[in-house]
Amino acid sequence: MIEQQYDIKEVERIFKLQREPANLQAMKDTSAKERIDRIAKIERYILDPANQEALAKAMWYDLRKSKEETLATEIIPILTLLVHIKRKLKSWMRPHKVGTPLALTGISSYIRYEPKGHVLLIAPWNYPFQLSIIPLIHAIAAGNVAIVKPSEISAATSAFTKKMIQELFPEEEVAVIEGDVPVATALLEKPFHHIFFTGSPAVGKIVMAAAAKNLTSVTLELGGKSPCVIDETVDIKNVAGQVAWGKLLNNGQTCIAPDYLLVHKSKKQAFIDAFQEWVQKHYNHNGEGIRQSPYYTRIINERNFARVQGLVDEAVSAGAQLISAEAFDESDKFIPPCLLDQVDMDMRIMQEEIFGPVLPILTFDRIEEVPAIIDRLPKPLAMYIMSKKRHHQQYLLDHSTAGGTAINELMITTLNPELPFGGVNNSGIGKSNGKHSFIEFSNERGVMQRRFLDLKMIFPPYKTTIFEWMMRAARW
Repeated sequence: MIEQQYDIKEVERIFKLQREPANLQAMKDTSAKERIDRIAKIERYILDPANQEALAKAMWYDLRKSKEETLATEIIPILTLLVHIKRKLKSWMRPHKVGTPLALTGISSYIRYEPKGHVLLIAPWNYPFQLSIIPLIHAIAAGNVAIVKPSEISAATSAFTKKMIQELFPEEEVAVIEGDVPVATALLEKPFHHIFFTGSPAVGKIVMAAAAKNLTSVTLELGGKSPCVIDETVDIKNVAGQVAWGKLLNNGQTCIAPDYLLVHKSKKQAFIDAFQEWVQKHYNHNGEGIRQSPYYTRIINERNFARVQGLVDEAVSAGAQLISAEAFDESDKFIPPCLLDQVDMDMRIMQEEIFGPVLPILTFDRIEEVPAIIDRLPKPLAMYIMSKKRHHQQYLLDHSTAGGTAINELMITTLNPELPFGGVNNSGIGKSNGKHSFIEFSNERGVMQRRFLDLKMIFPPYKTTIFEWMMRAARW
């Protein structure tokens, strides 16, 4: 209790420190070079082999994640983004000239990008470093000061993040505040200028409700039931490998992981066989069992283990068929790769995001059946279309809605910084990635400037001929 009180006092202290008008103005006044210099500190830090080793140890402790997967999913995406921002930031920051209607002849118009000011970044536990640092980089690029609230569930990685930020930034610019629900609640009560939250739809609703009390704008990166559609035209062995890799990355604890499968009936058994073969080849290549693989991540904690196991047990008791090579082990938070056949839409596992290495299978006869199945669930964050037939690809794009879509590939909808990333309604509000994040963290200030002429012609007493001309000009 004493520790929580101290943390809440820290919320008050750091919020007031960062909120000083002179501090906000100092960050607003920074040039593109000065902002790039700030985020380059992060780049140098994570390129240091000693720091990479420390992060890998933290990720192993939190998620049993291998160093290779840590590099691939936590560090490389940050480095890729840094290169993009270095190249683009100066142009993003420039005022953007826009056209002006003929009726406003003599006026020029442009958009000025200025920081929202004081932002709160709430990060999740599943990719605890990447999803803390990428929003922070964008916030700094837009000229904001920031408080980062990492997840207390991934405690080792959160501690690493805090240590890094303390070494790189004065706390009036960037600060990390650790803590659990009381600390998060105290932060959400503050009138931040923007909140960027990554997590579940359930918590996203809490964040949005809290933000509404202060009329704080929000970006909500959420999740949901992301479908993967496999038609009859694919090379099923190849596709099964792609799906297995995407589903099992980070033990299925990925917001854009395929959450259920819609496979053509003629391909279902071949998919099951190829999926199991791929799993054995890649996670049991030495024959000692999947559990012994150094590359197979674990469920984050006992609570989430029990949640996923409960979803599976309920589905099996309701008639689903569990296809798994090994048994669950709560003591090791180990859930093996699982397929669930014979599921129906009324099962809880088809109503909730699984966030684990379990993949339910539904089937269809005709591609026209698929949109109606997807529409029974909230709009997904990601959708995957595996088909060699252009008509099928286009039909599914035209008859569905998703935050992002990949065709004949998985897990890539976050990777191109030129594209927006984000969900739709239940799967997210707002867009991020590259310039889209820069704008999300910015106030787009419209500016109109008189260059010549004036509006005296429409001052009273009125002349009808002037307004007749303006009526015509308004339609040109």
